[in-house]
Amino acid sequence: MVERIRLLVSDIDGTLVTHDKRLTEAAIAAAARLGAAGIALALTSSRPPHGIAAFADRLSLATPRGALNGGLLVEPDGRIIEQILVDEAVVAEVVERLAARGIAIWLFTADQWVLSDPDAHYVAFEHRTVQLAPTVVADLRPYYGRVGKIMASSQDAPGLAAMEAELQRELSGRVTAHLSQSYYLDVTHPDANKGTSVRAIAAHLGIDLAETAVIGDMTNDVPMFEVAPFSIAMGNAPDAVRARARMVTRSNEEEGFAHAVEHLVLPRAPA
Repeated sequence: MVERIRLLVSDIDGTLVTHDKRLTEAAIAAAARLGAAGIALALTSSRPPHGIAAFADRLSLATPRGALNGGLLVEPDGRIIEQILVDEAVVAEVVERLAARGIAIWLFTADQWVLSDPDAHYVAFEHRTVQLAPTVVADLRPYYGRVGKIMASSQDAPGLAAMEAELQRELSGRVTAHLSQSYYLDVTHPDANKGTSVRAIAAHLGIDLAETAVIGDMTNDVPMFEVAPFSIAMGNAPDAVRARARMVTRSNEEEGFAHAVEHLVLPRAPA
């Protein structure tokens, strides 16, 4: 059992914030208590850096930010620490598979969100969520060489889950594919996932993984459960995700993040 925690890496959506993307006063206070106890807090997300900044800045975090589901690590000022791009040929193949099924395709580079259909479902929602306007283009191909993450968006949750399984099966070793929400599927380089992000954050801060805890709620958070010895699943996480974590806290609508900090992390603060 982990006796000392010096770093907590947290997911954002479904974990740190409520369903309507609010950072509660309890969560803000919990983050402050972590700092006072000598525990660093860092955020990792499928969001681009711009979508992480609002929360990291409000919490006054000086730690690296893991963006694009592990494909990008940036300093608080936006400078790139590490970047793992999807192979250009793989981007083309994934785009072709998604287009054949009528699934909306979004490409994320280090600084842009690129798409062809601005009226597709969830575009307006994502714009509000990450506070980043999309770059609308007629042809996605000129961006294939700069892609850190492909996001597939669909109202057909079972169909998107089937696509997740298809990509994991048929492009094994060429991509990492995980649902970040029931309506979003993230596709990154095979070496880019939230486990990669946790390792990179800990290494950048000079903190041993043995003293690292993680908290999340979706299948794209499972890779960080696999690399950190102390993993916490949110109460709102699917059963399969909760089963992969060492501990389970309350849901994100029941102050699950703050509860986990108070009852699971702080008792293991450095002496």
